[in-house]
Amino acid sequence: MNKLKIIFLICFLSLFSFSNAYAQVKPEGILVRAVIYEGDTIPLFWLPTVKIYGTRVFKSKAEAIQYTRLVINVKKVYPLAKLIGKKVNEINAYLNTIPDERHRKKELNRLEKELRSQYQDQIVSLTYTQGRILIKLVYRETTKTTYNLIQDYRGTIMAFFWQSFAKLFGYDLKSTYDSNGVDRDIENIILLIEDGKL
Repeated sequence: MNKLKIIFLICFLSLFSFSNAYAQVKPEGILVRAVIYEGDTIPLFWLPTVKIYGTRVFKSKAEAIQYTRLVINVKKVYPLAKLIGKKVNEINAYLNTIPDERHRKKELNRLEKELRSQYQDQIVSLTYTQGRILIKLVYRETTKTTYNLIQDYRGTIMAFFWQSFAKLFGYDLKSTYDSNGVDRDIENIILLIEDGKL
């Protein structure tokens, strides 16, 4: 029994001495990055971005209804615009791996047929306003206008044709996205969607 007590005491003391040795190696305080500025050491902290949303005040009931419709339209179109942006990046990466121009055109035709079969019903079911918002959001996601995307994939003549056809129905494929100007409400709605507030 005495041997067991001695072994237990030795184990306990060895654990205590190891923890003390480790504690002596640890630096005191909080270890942070720092910048030396004019001989002074200044701690450097990266703070996350904080977004503050206020309650929106409408001037009239009509303005509130218009904003509610905009929220509904953006919620419907935004996932589609994200998908288009992702697909454009994937297609560009894939087409850049194909050295032969002829084979690239064949693949582009195949991809177009595949995309039409998957997403044509969703795009055709959009309303006029949703279509206009989609054109703007495609620019937001790809940094290229819809006109430029058609021009890159199908050529200038097809881009001109589709632009002329779109103009007949009141669309402009050369529309850009101005997050701080005309499209500020759309941008705020997107930020709320991304933060899970809408």
